[in-house]
Amino acid sequence: MLTDRERDAQLAIARQVKGLRQGRRWSLDELASRSGVSKGMLVQIEGARTNPSIGTLCRVAESFGVSIGRLLEAEPEPVVKIVGADEPAVLWRGPGGGTGRLLRGVNDPAFVEIWDWRMAPGEEHDSGDHTPGTREIIHVRLGSLQVEVDGNHYEVQTRETIDFVADRPHRYRNGGTVETVLTMVVVMPQGEHDRRA
Repeated sequence: MLTDRERDAQLAIARQVKGLRQGRRWSLDELASRSGVSKGMLVQIEGARTNPSIGTLCRVAESFGVSIGRLLEAEPEPVVKIVGADEPAVLWRGPGGGTGRLLRGVNDPAFVEIWDWRMAPGEEHDSGDHTPGTREIIHVRLGSLQVEVDGNHYEVQTRETIDFVADRPHRYRNGGTVETVLTMVVVMPQGEHDRRA
């Protein structure tokens, strides 16, 4: 069951994806080809009938050349915005109760997202690859995090930060015995990304 905030996010994503697609005069088939997301899933997203995964949202946003934050915007971007503590919707839920929330995403002058993640012991998230040139910076505030980038494994402890190029397969895992709490910043190059290329 979705919370009101999650339902609002679902409706905003539906409006934004449809508006961005129609603004470019792309068919659903064109967007499916560019993003690598099935036409059926795109129909579900535009109809606000699904809660798409972070990976799916990344692929759709990248194909338009925008951040995930843009897909969540209900209104035009203000000059100043304060995001309340309970405002960001949960976009990832782990089987052990972990959550991933997009605190804020901006598109101008660069594409930047800031995330708050909490992972229960044993939880993991497979992120796949992002647009070429994308970077991720992760600061572990509590616990530890195992990060795999392109087949290489890294252990990040409390108060340590990892910075890596995220345009290759990567995953995160809490291999410890306590909750992992982290802040993630994602910086993406501007411009549309066509996964067919």
